[in-house]
Amino acid sequence: MTEPNAKIELDAVVVGAGFAGLYTLHKLRGLGLRVKVLEAGKGVGGTWFWNRYPGARCDVESLEYSYSFSEALQQEWNWPERFSAQPDILRYANHVADRLDLRRDILTERRVASATFDDRTHCWTVRTAGGEVFEAPFCIMATGNLSLPRVPDFPGLKTFKGEWYHSGLWPEEGVDFTGRRVGVIGTGSSGVQMIPMIAEQAAHLFVFQRTANFSVPGVNRPMTPDVEHGHKARYAYWRDEAKRTPFGIAGHPPPSKTALEDTPEARAEVYERKWGTGGNISFLYAYKDLLTDKAANDTACEFVREKIRSTVRDPDVARLLMPNDHPIGTKRLCLDNGYFETFNRDNVTLVDVRSDPIVEITERGLRTKTCEYELDAVAFATGFDAMTGALLDIDIRGAGGLRLADKWAHGPRTYLGLMTAGLPNLFMITGPGSPSVKTNMIASIEQHVDWIANCVAHLRREGIRLIEADVAAEDAWVEHVNQVADSTLYPLANSWYVGANIPGKPRVFMPYVAGLDKYRMICDAVATESYRGFKLAEA
Repeated sequence: MTEPNAKIELDAVVVGAGFAGLYTLHKLRGLGLRVKVLEAGKGVGGTWFWNRYPGARCDVESLEYSYSFSEALQQEWNWPERFSAQPDILRYANHVADRLDLRRDILTERRVASATFDDRTHCWTVRTAGGEVFEAPFCIMATGNLSLPRVPDFPGLKTFKGEWYHSGLWPEEGVDFTGRRVGVIGTGSSGVQMIPMIAEQAAHLFVFQRTANFSVPGVNRPMTPDVEHGHKARYAYWRDEAKRTPFGIAGHPPPSKTALEDTPEARAEVYERKWGTGGNISFLYAYKDLLTDKAANDTACEFVREKIRSTVRDPDVARLLMPNDHPIGTKRLCLDNGYFETFNRDNVTLVDVRSDPIVEITERGLRTKTCEYELDAVAFATGFDAMTGALLDIDIRGAGGLRLADKWAHGPRTYLGLMTAGLPNLFMITGPGSPSVKTNMIASIEQHVDWIANCVAHLRREGIRLIEADVAAEDAWVEHVNQVADSTLYPLANSWYVGANIPGKPRVFMPYVAGLDKYRMICDAVATESYRGFKLAEA
């Protein structure tokens, strides 16, 4: 570790060593830049370093959820399952770091406290919580969309005599729940994945559910040699196909029909086939209007509700597990491995905290308005301050001392999700206003990093020192992102896409949902047209 306040001068500072930070380092090194990556954790991997909870698994198929920039990487890495588990994805991230010799420029256990732009030197000064100082013309935020865990502010948590955990801060050594009374709070994606696993260990599991969520089967299975070899033989083709899709995922032909064009019997057959195939993208691709037409969406909702009715033996429990307050797909559509079946176990109790809210954490457990539950451990599956949380957790100040927190006080404003006006030379990877979480994240990451690297190369080649989003272009982009969202069913849900899980957070729909394919063409056109919408200056 360097001496506190000793300044390290670089060409670029990257914050975060997840998949975005790793690829950014690789690309900028290729331009001959001096780069350091600052990472808060003890190792690389980002989301997959922190989220070690039981059952953690990717909902994009392994052969798609991987880098495409290196044919050697594609061919040499072997995935053991159709949908990879967290330990395998973390091993892959570490393999990439070693294979590309990235570690020598990654500084771990360096939580970034602030980033300040100097109007005189046109450089960013990045300070860590430990007092280290880095200075560079370019600052790239690879902080991730789901990386600031949200622990609810329940009264009494500090007095709880048991142990508590958060899905996004899970102990590296794991947790053994054998013989313990466990409470899981939250039934979003993390909860849906961990609940079946914890139920197999716990003496009794209490699931505290405020909002029922839709989930479809993963139909996970071991990766067979014929599937792997067949895909790898045509990897270039599949990657090219993925670029032409809204989600950045190949292998799912776009549907040609609307849901109401089919008879109820034909629809049931389509949904049943998708249910048996597994995968959330596959299910949402049953019909072309599931995310734009409420009547069409209702048919898919009712199909899933009927699956829950037929799976869960207790009709009262089944009723509580059936979502009825949002269209399917407008919240993250969960992918599960026996989630609904878990509620048939004798050692699992579902607690509806919408009708009986949690009042406090007690020394011995948890108390709702009407009941007290004795618990040995609590697992929070309460998600993250998504999209903006990790950025706003850093004191970022741009030109003239403009605080990002002030500028985004009423919601994030960006141009293309890449930059925000008033913060020159600061790039965001998969920032708000980009497709990000509504896509295969690695596909979105590669698209953003490639664009940023090409932009930096252009600036250096032309002797341009500053690039900044134009306010008018930013305003137009924000309006466009909102218009696209409003043409869909997404805004009907109180989801983390709009920040609804964080008390007091401005309600703004943050992802760009027109599709990664359309977004890619927009970004390419902007660059081709001399970086339309950006202000470039030599000094």
